[in-house]
Amino acid sequence: MTPLTPWTMAPVASGPWTVAPEPPDSPDARALWTAYYTEVSDRWFRLHRGSDTPPGELARGIAADDGPEQLVAPRGLLLVARLTGRASGMAGLALLEPGTAEVRRVFVHPSARGRRGGSALMAAVDAAAGALGAARLVLDTRHDLVESHRLYERHGFTRTEAYNEGPYAERWYTKRLASAAG
Repeated sequence: MTPLTPWTMAPVASGPWTVAPEPPDSPDARALWTAYYTEVSDRWFRLHRGSDTPPGELARGIAADDGPEQLVAPRGLLLVARLTGRASGMAGLALLEPGTAEVRRVFVHPSARGRRGGSALMAAVDAAAGALGAARLVLDTRHDLVESHRLYERHGFTRTEAYNEGPYAERWYTKRLASAAG
């Protein structure tokens, strides 16, 4: 298996979108991470508590989130999607074991939604996973993130049994990569 580094994957272009690996601590990646975390946290709080995330709790949650550290070479990467040059989406990919990679933190900024950014990210995820030698992708999500369910299913993911016990994991998906099937 070839270790994946930011230098081993060329940018993937899809219409006005370009997707390429980027360090999780870059300013654009941190801004996307904060926007992602704020949105999913606020959605959870609205559903379960009837309000947005309290500001102090949101700040503590973002600071404590170790997700970015898990998305660095050689075990993972963060893909940043740019819409006409502006950082507008992200998706993480992390190796769980040889041949299996986990998709994490797929997000398109609200200002860029409806412009096929999710599809551009999923195509780049497939390319990056293939470069890693992964034959299978897995991911988990929450029940309330219905837009993500539709995105994953449109891109060949099918529901599967739980493969982890994450505190917010409520739905699990898997996908065999086309290059691995042949």
